[in-house]
Amino acid sequence: MTRMSRREFLKTSGRTALGVGLGTVVVGPAPRVAQAAPRKVGANDKIIMGCIGMGGMGMANMNNFLGQPDVEIAAVCDVDSGRLANAAAEVEKRTGKRPKEIHDFRKLLEIKDIDAVCISTPDHWHALNMIMAAEAGKDVYVEKPISHDIVEAKCMVAAARKYGTVVQCGTWQRSVQHLVDVDSFIHSGKLGKIRICRAWTLGGGGVGKMKPQDPPKELDYDFWVGPAKFEPYRPNACHGNFRWFFNFAAGLTGDWGAHMLDTVLQGMRDWHPLEVASFGGKLVAGEDDDRTTPDTQIAIFKFRDWILQWEIHVGEPGLDGGGGHGAEFIGDNGILRVDRGGISYTPKGDAQKEGPTTVDKLTSDHWRNFLDCVKSRELPRSDIYTMAYSNALCHLANLAYLIGRSVKWDGEKQEVIGDKKAMECQSYYREYRKPWKLPRYDREKV
Repeated sequence: MTRMSRREFLKTSGRTALGVGLGTVVVGPAPRVAQAAPRKVGANDKIIMGCIGMGGMGMANMNNFLGQPDVEIAAVCDVDSGRLANAAAEVEKRTGKRPKEIHDFRKLLEIKDIDAVCISTPDHWHALNMIMAAEAGKDVYVEKPISHDIVEAKCMVAAARKYGTVVQCGTWQRSVQHLVDVDSFIHSGKLGKIRICRAWTLGGGGVGKMKPQDPPKELDYDFWVGPAKFEPYRPNACHGNFRWFFNFAAGLTGDWGAHMLDTVLQGMRDWHPLEVASFGGKLVAGEDDDRTTPDTQIAIFKFRDWILQWEIHVGEPGLDGGGGHGAEFIGDNGILRVDRGGISYTPKGDAQKEGPTTVDKLTSDHWRNFLDCVKSRELPRSDIYTMAYSNALCHLANLAYLIGRSVKWDGEKQEVIGDKKAMECQSYYREYRKPWKLPRYDREKV
């Protein structure tokens, strides 16, 4: 099996772009967006969209939406003026019409004609972007992992429910045919009883050591940091590299666990572990490196009658000689392994000889599915409700790693059990930097 890298995905999505950012100009208190119900879009109507965050994934997502005949990109938004101009030029090149170029995402959300937004900002911005879009009556396509921490995801779910928002998460593997076929095969029972599952990905080591410096003139860095704890600008902790810092993201576990752990949970239809333990460190990068997330990590998730192992490390090979990423289901009748490149099935003894078959690989209509659901008001494939569960596993792995002990988990409440210290860890919850404030919809009674 082969690995499809982020770079390869960006190429298939239209073109690689310049990085990841946000939207711009804010000082002083953060005003709330006016509350509104989602605007109804007819089956034959165009869907007017705004795109927030115009880096690599932002450009990839925008190009996928531009490829749809019933989409108009009315506005693009980023706190980096270079990325903003690049995105606007791309829309103009492909459509002949230049979209509005907006610095502050709240200004984009005030545009009444916009039906939906695509959020491709750094992880620490996803929650506020999505919640305020829901308040403004916009449907949302939001990149993975959906949140910086567990409480943010709870607030996002509650906001989606309150406002009736259609939310599609950027875990496009849920729309890839051969992964869907694997899911169907597991649910057929042909693999037999499954007691152990494994998932993994490989990544790079360090990001080096850099001294704080002035941010580039085109970047509104204070706005880019936003609700996160402020730290001086360093190039190795900003565009592209933000994901290797707990202040802004969830490391490689959040970046790829959102895909591969989700594949396992989808197959098992069992979303809530009972206990989680995690070990790792900067075993390759070393301590003389600015990176704060581990480059080597193994997490164990204990479910009621099965166990899931998650692993990240630097360099080949993957688990049991597998590729750069994958998920594995070990059943009584065989071992099934899947990644973005295909399926591998090894039967045991006289058990089921034929594994899952597929008609297609790596073709995804994930963005089309979102648009169809905007019109039909149906639940999209990567709905925020189940994705919040997969998202929680990524954060739980990091939480157990950071506090240095296992944690017990109440999946229904999405809460750590009997461990106040764990609930103060930034992978579970953190206070926002002023003037930003997280709307606590999770505290409202439904």
